[in-house]
Amino acid sequence: MNAKDMTNAGDATEASPAVEFYHADNYFAETSVGHLMKKIVAYSSHAIEREMEPYGLTNAQWVPLVKLFVGDADTAAGLARECGLDAGAMTRLLDRVEAKGLCSRQRSSHDRRVVKLQLTEEGREAAQKIPVVLARIQNACLAGFTHEEWETLKGYMHRILDNAQALAAAGESNEKQQDPQD
Repeated sequence: MNAKDMTNAGDATEASPAVEFYHADNYFAETSVGHLMKKIVAYSSHAIEREMEPYGLTNAQWVPLVKLFVGDADTAAGLARECGLDAGAMTRLLDRVEAKGLCSRQRSSHDRRVVKLQLTEEGREAAQKIPVVLARIQNACLAGFTHEEWETLKGYMHRILDNAQALAAAGESNEKQQDPQD
């Protein structure tokens, strides 16, 4: 079974009963999938930040920079959504990135209420270095894996992500049903 099949196989789990892998009487956080994923992110984030330091970028700063570079967003509100930050935090972060000369704000000529973000030449140069660092760190984390294992792992991770997104959506739906004022 390839990674795509495993991702699609996750759709079939909705019809079958859920297997309970964890139970309160024998639950240990340090061996849970969520805890392990969180530790992986923490260690890799630390390594990425260490490698971004010579470029003067923190984890908080390189993420929106690369999202601007690849075109995922071009406004502060769009970047806030993409990065999972509130608008105020994103504005403060962009103030720091702009102060470093990596991006600029331009009021839209079509809609004066909209402020577009653009990378400066220095920002584009910095953003081009980010994928190199990310690839190096992720490859180091995947040392010893075969290509097939890597594809399989990605399939499993997509399935966990799909399940987590469904869980979040169900929670949001329940909140809206409980608060009919929305």
